[in-house]
Amino acid sequence: MAQVAIYTIGRLNHPYDHPVSKGFYEMGYKVMRQASVSGDLVREFSSDEVPVPEEVKGKGYPVLTLTVWQSLQALYRFSYSGKHSQALRNRSRWMESYEDKHIPYIIWWTETVNDVSWEEAFRRYNHYNDYGSTPFAFDFKHAFDERGEVLVMK
Repeated sequence: MAQVAIYTIGRLNHPYDHPVSKGFYEMGYKVMRQASVSGDLVREFSSDEVPVPEEVKGKGYPVLTLTVWQSLQALYRFSYSGKHSQALRNRSRWMESYEDKHIPYIIWWTETVNDVSWEEAFRRYNHYNDYGSTPFAFDFKHAFDERGEVLVMK
């Protein structure tokens, strides 16, 4: 059964060791703890020593995440409830605001966790930036099921 990967991209307003940024990381720990006990998170990839792609560079301090989930519904539920929902509401405290065309995440279907990598995430993100939401890389507003059919998230 296919799983979904999500790559998130953001830039902190302050240096990583700034007290405001430390608040972001404290919330991030709580978010990932909730994800790990949900039973729906398959894998979290470390961003340590990952080269920051050009499109992420900006004024702020880059923060990248890459995770794999059991299903798109599970990822959606997690994203908009609990600690993650709370973090999204407080996002402007920690993160730079985006330009109109920037999307802070992309999602794609994968048959195995072994197919997921940072390089693959960067490739799919660039594809999304070039072509918009497609079955290859999409967002929740313009989602696709694992067969590539349009899917409305509820």
